Amino acid sequence: MAQSLSAAQKRHLRALAHHLKPVILMGAKGVTESLTAELALALERHELVKVKLAADDREERDAVIEALTSATGAALVQRIGNIAVLFLRNTKQPLIVLPRAP
Repeated sequence: MAQSLSAAQKRHLRALAHHLKPVILMGAKGVTESLTAELALALERHELVKVKLAADDREERDAVIEALTSATGAALVQRIGNIAVLFLRNTKQPLIVLPRAP
């Protein structure tokens, strides 16, 4: 289950993600077990990651993002073109302090 974020929290995370480079690069094979496992590790370590998608049209990109968020439990912060920003709080050692949700 993907976590939900308030508008203020998304705005804060977008600002933090602005300077980040994509950590996960999706290949031509699409969403695979190894891709979701690598994404889960990156989210656990960084909490906020950029993913570069290898999908041509908008509907395909949205389907890929939905598959990634449902597989990892991450929340979609932002999608611009073929770059998605995902966030998943590390329950053991949170790295990012979020603004309080209203």
